[in-house]
Amino acid sequence: MAYLGSGMEEVEKTVATCNMVCDTMTGNGSLTTMTIGASQEMPGHVNNVSIYFDGVAQRPATDYTLAGKTVTFTTAPENGVKVVCLSYASEYLDVISDATVYGSEILDGAITDAKIASGISASKLTGALPALDGSAVTNFSARGVVKNASDPVVTTNPANGLGTVWANTTSGEMYVCTDATAGANVWTNIGSGEGNIKPYSFGGTIKGFSMGAESGSSELNIIEHYSYSSDGDATDAADLTVGTEGGAGGKSETHGYYLGGKNTSNTPVNTIQKFAFASISNATNVATLKEVRKECAGVSSQTHIFVTGGTAAISGSAQANDIQKIATASDANGVKTGDLTNNHSQGTAHTSETHGYAVGGYTTASSGSATNVIERYSLSSDENASDVGDMTMARRACNGMSSSTHGYTSAGHPTTNVIDKYQFSASANATDVGDLTVAQQSIGASSSTTHGYKADGGNSGSASNQIEKISFSTDGNASDIGNLTNSGGNRAGTQH
Repeated sequence: MAYLGSGMEEVEKTVATCNMVCDTMTGNGSLTTMTIGASQEMPGHVNNVSIYFDGVAQRPATDYTLAGKTVTFTTAPENGVKVVCLSYASEYLDVISDATVYGSEILDGAITDAKIASGISASKLTGALPALDGSAVTNFSARGVVKNASDPVVTTNPANGLGTVWANTTSGEMYVCTDATAGANVWTNIGSGEGNIKPYSFGGTIKGFSMGAESGSSELNIIEHYSYSSDGDATDAADLTVGTEGGAGGKSETHGYYLGGKNTSNTPVNTIQKFAFASISNATNVATLKEVRKECAGVSSQTHIFVTGGTAAISGSAQANDIQKIATASDANGVKTGDLTNNHSQGTAHTSETHGYAVGGYTTASSGSATNVIERYSLSSDENASDVGDMTMARRACNGMSSSTHGYTSAGHPTTNVIDKYQFSASANATDVGDLTVAQQSIGASSSTTHGYKADGGNSGSASNQIEKISFSTDGNASDIGNLTNSGGNRAGTQH
């Protein structure tokens, strides 16, 4: 035999292992496709398929194309033409050499979700990731963090609503919006500092409190409370540190305060006491006023208690005109922040969101008589008070209740049952809007968000334990809704 050259054995092996399949069909003049038999593996390329029309070879990729196992003819075989399809796939066809496939060889859209493993390990995501357009990222919160040089306020109304995080780039404090009510946002402090930002609400929603009392010739140390949700009698819940009367009431978000007053020997004191609303436990001494005071009045902002007027004397007419401020977050001692227009004691107080009000009282300017003056001072900046209006009558030993828009004054000396009301938003005189059930004086009071409550009092030397309430939404007379546990006057009130 003649020499055929080296490598023939390998060629024979390769040919012998080819898997060739023959498929046939007869043209009808319109059919343009045929399917390679099910026994054949995927040919993989059009060049692995040979087509003959009546024995005449056709050109791959020109006269026919291949998609999967479907052959498509450029021109349909004429009627009666015998079509023969030879296809093959070698045993090496499905084995692709490493690093031989380029991106250009991958058909667009060929890699579907089904071809991607359900999980990608972190080891496959090492190295720098390219920058992404945030709008193309899905299933990710768009809230982010709002950065601002100042704290949010109740009217911030964040575009992303509930859950918005706010970072103060000046102080480092952070807040999250926990109530997105328009114009009344609540921002809860989640930073290292203290204090939440929420709508101002002087009025309570749970209970009113009456603290201390003058009962005959003695002073009581009682702390009692009554419900705002249902009318009824008060409950004796805890005690002040000593028996006292004539102090001022105040509050923080979590505690009630009793400030100043006079002790059993009729001596004015400067003690600041507080008790927890949650447990309603006995009060403890936590700080002192700048000066001793009895027959003073108090109002509360979100961060401070303000005490106005009063007297430092055991008896006589040594009334004071100072405004003292106490920070509730630190239980700091009182500091003077300004002066009233006149020295007075036995007045009452109201508060709006922005200002405190000192109303009525016994003044040196009125030659030892009661006054009808309404004074106002800022809760946010230290300043003197200014005269902004008058009550319908001069009175002292009266009580004060505050809605979000108006101040209410009832009872007082000369003994009266008149309820006055004036508007916070305008410097205006008060108007008579109703009456208590009886004329009284030396009354404690508290305020819910919907009603004002007067608790105790006296008339012609006779002490009372009566609780009455007035509506903030409708002008009218008070109604008798219950009794305190003890009769007595000169109490202080607050609310939770």
